[in-house]
Amino acid sequence: METDPQTPLDRAFHAMEAAPDDALARARYYEVLADTELFLVLREEPRGDQIAPDLFELGEQTFVVAFDAEDRMGHFTGGPAPYAAISGRVLAGMLAPQGIGLGVNLEAGPTSFLVPAEALDWLVETLGTAPQETQARVVAIHAPGRLPEAVLDALASRLTRAAGLARAAFLVEAEYDSGARAHMLAILGAQERTQAPLAKTVSEALTFSGIEAGALDVVFIAPDDPRLPTIEAYGMRLDIPAAPEPPRVEHVAPGSDPDKPPKLR
Repeated sequence: METDPQTPLDRAFHAMEAAPDDALARARYYEVLADTELFLVLREEPRGDQIAPDLFELGEQTFVVAFDAEDRMGHFTGGPAPYAAISGRVLAGMLAPQGIGLGVNLEAGPTSFLVPAEALDWLVETLGTAPQETQARVVAIHAPGRLPEAVLDALASRLTRAAGLARAAFLVEAEYDSGARAHMLAILGAQERTQAPLAKTVSEALTFSGIEAGALDVVFIAPDDPRLPTIEAYGMRLDIPAAPEPPRVEHVAPGSDPDKPPKLR
């Protein structure tokens, strides 16, 4: 069986290029970019937690260069070169405040793309939108109505990447004491420390699918929650994988810890 040489970022790029007027396809590209580990080309080896990206000027804007595969970076640099492995979302947060753009996969085929600083600004703002907490009492649980396929796919993809943070999620329609009804995602078995990240990842899935985050409520339930049997009976189950065995890490490269991003020099 032949393997697909395209990366997820390649596929998102081709979908965006095939539908230039489709805002959802563009949003999907930026979503994948945010979640991709990028190899950022540096002009010299990192010094502690400080990095010095290789900069180039194009018109009136400055760009850095990053790749979604190490061999692509090697083709661009022509051989070994200093780099930092860093997620797209962390890199966008570093570059946007300085007005620096991002050259993605330059000279690495048809998916080369220049992301201007204003697009990174939009991405950072979108990723920084926090879910809103509300107080409302659920009085009845119903089977979920129809949601766009893109939303279901995005939720399933995000929850798959949330391995180990919860046991499962169930999509239902909730009826509240106010008489309002709305789709609700009940997440089972999430510890308190993982609830905020899970709510955020659901919010991002909705945002990048083109619907308002408020169109889906998120609740966290324990295994002994009396509502669980009804939720399981009526809900659409979305599995969350168990956490994989952690690899042994002997050296932490600059940029590999999203909570301690490197500093640009």
